[in-house]
Amino acid sequence: MLDREGFRPNVGIILLNHRNQVFWGKRIRTHSWQFPQGGIKHGESPEQAMFRELHEEVGLLPDHVRIVARTRDWLRYEVPNHFIRKDARGHYKGQKQIWFLLQLMGRDTDMNLRASNHPEFDAWRWHDYWIPLETVIEFKRDVYQLALSELARFLPKPQGQQTNRYLRANMRGGVHKLEDGHVETEASAEASEDQTGSPGGHGVIINGSHR
Repeated sequence: MLDREGFRPNVGIILLNHRNQVFWGKRIRTHSWQFPQGGIKHGESPEQAMFRELHEEVGLLPDHVRIVARTRDWLRYEVPNHFIRKDARGHYKGQKQIWFLLQLMGRDTDMNLRASNHPEFDAWRWHDYWIPLETVIEFKRDVYQLALSELARFLPKPQGQQTNRYLRANMRGGVHKLEDGHVETEASAEASEDQTGSPGGHGVIINGSHR
């Protein structure tokens, strides 16, 4: 479903924990990380699409979160031609997004990356609110900056101080603590349209090995 200008309606989700850290998901079978996002289906409102995508990608239900704020207007980004399928070139231009800021009211264990038959992520972590933009694929950086900046004034008062960073792989294993030493993550050389770059500067452990 495209608008007259060739942009597909979409929602983006910034999910906060009680320390105002954000959910950062690793795209399945890649080294690329991003916020949850997805298209708005015909007949859906942005809020309905957001709750559907939240469950499909993160496994959370409406009762698990509280809507803190949303962007007032659509935020748009264009997708470079080489990321667009050949049969869509000339028609599809990019995404226009409404971004939602959500507060997690449930627990980390309520999340399930395998809630749908087509999972988007195979691991996740909590990250500081201001994601380093160099870790985001270039054509999405302006939208991430706009969304984070517009919604930052609605951030709840954080509870407690950050003590550890975590990453959970496949949501069925235990919690894996990061080691004190920083291990640079491997960046993806190329990303598909919905992918972002891998966050650098922090070592992560997945299934017992450094990535």
